[in-house]
Amino acid sequence: MATSSEWFARARESLVGGVNSPVRCWRGVGGDPLFFHRGEGPYLYSVEGKRYTDYVCSWGPLVLGHAHPETVDAVCRAAAASTSFGASCPAEVELAEEVKKVFPSMDLLRFVSSGTEAVMTAIRAARGFTGRELILKFEGCYHGHSDGMLVNAGSGALTLGQPDSGGVPVPVASTTVAVPFNDTQKVQQAFSMFSGRIAAVIVEPWAGNMGLVPPGEGFLSFLREFTEKNSALLIFDEVITGFRVPEGGAQQRTGIVPDLTCLGKIIGGGLPVGAVGGKRKIMEVLAPLGPVYQAGTLSGNPLAMASGLATLKVLRREGIYALLEERALQLSHGLEEAAEKAGIPFSVSRFGSVLGFFFSERLPTNLSEVKNTDGGKYPPFFHGMADRGQYFAPSPFEAAFVSLAHSREVVEETIKAAGEVFTSL
Repeated sequence: MATSSEWFARARESLVGGVNSPVRCWRGVGGDPLFFHRGEGPYLYSVEGKRYTDYVCSWGPLVLGHAHPETVDAVCRAAAASTSFGASCPAEVELAEEVKKVFPSMDLLRFVSSGTEAVMTAIRAARGFTGRELILKFEGCYHGHSDGMLVNAGSGALTLGQPDSGGVPVPVASTTVAVPFNDTQKVQQAFSMFSGRIAAVIVEPWAGNMGLVPPGEGFLSFLREFTEKNSALLIFDEVITGFRVPEGGAQQRTGIVPDLTCLGKIIGGGLPVGAVGGKRKIMEVLAPLGPVYQAGTLSGNPLAMASGLATLKVLRREGIYALLEERALQLSHGLEEAAEKAGIPFSVSRFGSVLGFFFSERLPTNLSEVKNTDGGKYPPFFHGMADRGQYFAPSPFEAAFVSLAHSREVVEETIKAAGEVFTSL
């Protein structure tokens, strides 16, 4: 069988950069990426046949682990009926009902095929509902690759967004205002500077794409109160955090009720899916009830709906989230203790079964502070762990995920490997 390096060389002849998503090329850690051909429980198996304990979990959705029997069975039964209808099916109604049970802020939902699509739809609905054009986001929060979300604020100044990617027109980027995460003063300044023009504030309640940066005390409640005061909407992007805690997400744990919520990852059980939902009066601006157009041939796809239903059914069982919390705590504490023993500055943030790692004495509070942590230690950490059969994200500031398949013994092996790597650093 060909090696990963041989597959990567072959891939570069047909795929842009040899990958279908940039982080997969391992530019953040160096070396050739691994190619996997199978997953089972907490493990991935490379084309070379080596087994890796997986803490990427397909970037979050595999909360049950790889190839969970109930999910596989549900998908197989759905596929036997049809892989796609391009029309309505009972499973999409059933999954919407299950999501609403956990997210009572959602009066109505619209399923889409990705988190990016969910955010695009939420933003369009917010603009349609408010009649305003600007969106405020936070530096370091990732909301997919739609044009308006690929922006930065430019030299730390409070300005209309500048393109952070080629191919994004300046007029499109200028509909987004980006300010530092956890900075209430900058939010107030933005609303003052662009008075009456901001349709919505969109935020990852726990910023999961610059490690895992927690919200400061009172930050989310400030956003809720301030947006209401200024007749703007509050959008929670819970693509990562949704269903990773027993209450259903950051909004239930914090008691902050957003106007719109974006979901993805887990509600498809590993298949492509996303959803946006919220207050009825807002969601009804979407076609066919309102003037805001959105559509998708594969929205509500029967395979994704079946997979999502099977996953949420398991998560409803008693004790499931307690077990997830226990394993995540075990990994978090174990890594911190191993680093401390080796004399390596290291801190871990955790939200349910999502973790973020930083080579620093304390947790950062925004993107600027994240950039000032010692990210240079991550590549040798990543490769040292991979050499020992432990697979983490091939990028310094991505989250790690624990699944139900990660047993106490599996996590203990990871902690032991980390101790060896920290010592080598």
